[in-house]
Formats: sequence, structure tokens, C-alpha cells
Amino acid sequence: MALLMAPLLGAQTPRVLIYTRNHVTNGKGYVHDNIEASVAMIQELGAQHGFAADHSADPAVFTVQNLKKYRALVFSNSNNEAFESEAQRSAFRSFVEEGGGLAGIHSATASERQWAEFPKIMGGRFVRHPRMQTFTVRVADPDHPATRGLPAAFEWDDECYYNNELAPGMRVLLVTDPAKLDDPKKAEYPGERFGDALPLAWAHRFGRGRVFYSALGHKIEHYSDALLRRHLLGGIEWVLGRG
Repeated sequence: MALLMAPLLGAQTPRVLIYTRNHVTNGKGYVHDNIEASVAMIQELGAQHGFAADHSADPAVFTVQNLKKYRALVFSNSNNEAFESEAQRSAFRSFVEEGGGLAGIHSATASERQWAEFPKIMGGRFVRHPRMQTFTVRVADPDHPATRGLPAAFEWDDECYYNNELAPGMRVLLVTDPAKLDDPKKAEYPGERFGDALPLAWAHRFGRGRVFYSALGHKIEHYSDALLRRHLLGGIEWVLGRG
């Protein structure tokens, strides 16, 4: 079991597990080059804000017993199959359903593409994205810890992720207007489904667990950007039960 442990900050310090598995089969499967930067950012934020963050890309960490060490999981740019067995899927599902936190960053919704339960837990499933471009992000809910202090609208250069199978009743945090995107296939999806408010970040509950997701964060340099750091810190602290 490959696990990089964070230093202990104290017996009462909440611990999170950053999970970054990108399953590649026969050389096929995109792996983001931002993973190292995203892990370093989360661990740095943890050291600054009072939580410890371990890191692994090994699905063997998903056992009921091992997950008892953690208050939350952070799927940071994970992609394709996150797990290797039904026991691992069950341990993950139970962790969240029974009150554990879950945060997903960028390609996290592209994990477990064949498991019907995954979008119910994460809140959505990745469909595709248009070319990298600058688009306007709007804050849909300024009262959540992940959006407090952000500008009401800001320009952001990224892959604009389209997700479907969105969890009913989710709290939408960030949106963009898909009509303004350069995408020749946007009539197919998302079309008119979301009007001018395509969800980019959200929060919802799965069982007793708190779940936060943000589609932002494709570029390495995003993880040193103060705006994204504030946004993701707020989301992680919320799934930890803070804020």
C-alpha cells in the first residue's frame, strides 16, 4: 500500500486522504500533469489551517479499517477507474454515507466511469470539455465557505467541464454561461439544459456525508493562484465539518 504520510499535527488534528489514481490501460488514459502541484497545495493548506493530508494513488488504501483514520477524502485530478474491487467501492461509499467528507477537484468526476453509484456520491459525471479557453465564472452562492470572499464574477482560463447525472437538490456554487463558450458541439451537450448557469462547482449531501466538487484546476499554475486556493480550502474545510 503506497501512502505518503503527512506529519502529525496533534492528536485532535483532522486527517484527510488525497487520492490521485489515474488508471491507464494499454497506454490509454489521460493523466494530468498538475497532480504533484495539487497535492503540494493541499498539504500546504493543511499545514497552515490545521489538518494533516496523506497522499496515495493506491486503491488498496480503501478498506473500512484504514479509512477510519480520515475525516475526509480529496479526489484530486483522479481519472478513470479509481478502485479495483467491489470491496473498495463499498468502503468508499460507506465512508461518505456514514458521515465522512469528500472533495473532488477537476477530473474527479471522470473517475469510476462504469460505476452507477459514483455520480450519486460525487454529485455528477464528466461528459467532455471544449478546448482550453478563457470564460467567465460567476458565483451562484456567495454564502458557502468555498465561495466566501471570491469576486462575484471572474475570468478563468481552463477546461470548462461538462458534467451530467447531477445530484438532485445540490447547492450550486459556481456557474458559467455555456452559450458564450467556443464549442461547436455545445448544442448536443449541454444545449439548453442549464440556461446561462452551467454548474462548475457544487456542494451536496450523500447520506450523512458532505461532498464538495469544483471543475476548476487544469493547469499546474492554478494551484499557486490565490483565488483557487481560497476556493478549494473553503470546500475542504466544509467537508471536514468546518465553516
